[in-house]
Amino acid sequence: MENRFEIQGNSLIIHLPKEVDHMVTDEIRRDSDDIIRKKYIRTITFDFSGTAFMDSSGIGLIMGRYRMMGMRGDCIQATGVNSYIEKLLHLSGVYKFVEICGEV
Repeated sequence: MENRFEIQGNSLIIHLPKEVDHMVTDEIRRDSDDIIRKKYIRTITFDFSGTAFMDSSGIGLIMGRYRMMGMRGDCIQATGVNSYIEKLLHLSGVYKFVEICGEV
């Protein structure tokens, strides 16, 4: 497994792979939950810069981390979002809970 996770201060950056599907999200969910339980994390940033495809399990991954973070505003961010991913975030309604930023 490549190093998907980066911790900067109290922020966790998750570098997502080219395809975000059910198999990948299970692994990311398990590993990110473990990091959040062990360290004080206030913000999670999903880095989509290398992502070309995401299915509904990716939306579930984002919403699950949002709930785990206590559903606080400004706790979930997305960077490197291409037009396809941005459209998915808007169609699913996730954009209401995720701050879409430029680069990490």
